[in-house]
Amino acid sequence: MASGGARRFLVKGENVEIIKAIILGGVQGLTEFLPVSSSGHLVLGSELLNFQEQGLAFDIFVHFGTLVSVCIVFRKELTAMLAAPFAMIRGQADDELIRFFYWDIYVVVATLPAVGAGLFLKDSIAGIFANILLVYCMLFLTGVIMTVTPYIRERAVQLNCPRALLIGCAQAMAIFPGLSRSGSTIFTGMLLGVNRETVARFSFIMSIPAILGAVVMQSKELLVNPPDSSSLFVIGAGTIASGVCGYFAIILLLDVIRRNKLQYFGYYCLVLASCGLLYTFVTS
Repeated sequence: MASGGARRFLVKGENVEIIKAIILGGVQGLTEFLPVSSSGHLVLGSELLNFQEQGLAFDIFVHFGTLVSVCIVFRKELTAMLAAPFAMIRGQADDELIRFFYWDIYVVVATLPAVGAGLFLKDSIAGIFANILLVYCMLFLTGVIMTVTPYIRERAVQLNCPRALLIGCAQAMAIFPGLSRSGSTIFTGMLLGVNRETVARFSFIMSIPAILGAVVMQSKELLVNPPDSSSLFVIGAGTIASGVCGYFAIILLLDVIRRNKLQYFGYYCLVLASCGLLYTFVTS
């Protein structure tokens, strides 16, 4: 039986891990949707905080938190997208529901590259997450593409299947930690001439099957090795933090995109990547 001092030490240790989980969950929620790379920040944050609970279970649940947040923000669009196929079958679809029916198709098309990357590169993913130098290089690339967004001319091009597929390829490339999923998809859509706010909303909505698929694939391993009861509070704290921060991150990014100010995220990524690369080379 543990002494009073030992119990106090254990409780204090749990509190420290909960604080770390809240910080990392908040980082996940913010950076999942802001164009600064959630995977890169989680890798760096785990290294800096020496977070012991960072693992499969924590990763699954904080992603689930961000999944809930995007579903809440775009609940009206998602409801329309779910209703559109049934309205089309009944012949009762108006112009708006027809538009959302096409968005259903575009989301499926855009998800295909991510599915392929997840299936064929699954065994290689763990190794690239351990490469801190790669994280900094990909963060630098994210910074570059974000800083050029104000100079991309908008051509009011409509979404279609080929453009959705190219945006989906950009999403699949974000498997590399440090390369922002939202940043690369929005950048690609803008290069194709799609309205920046439209492509941002599409980017958020197309993240739902990608995040859900990742959660489902990882959950198989979680069922075999479930977290112990002492970890549930830590994981729960991180999940709530990721959901709350993810909600406000989406609202913030939509406002930034309307004002065409994405370059500020690029400056942040460039500074962070440059400092990281300099530190890596000095200490190596």
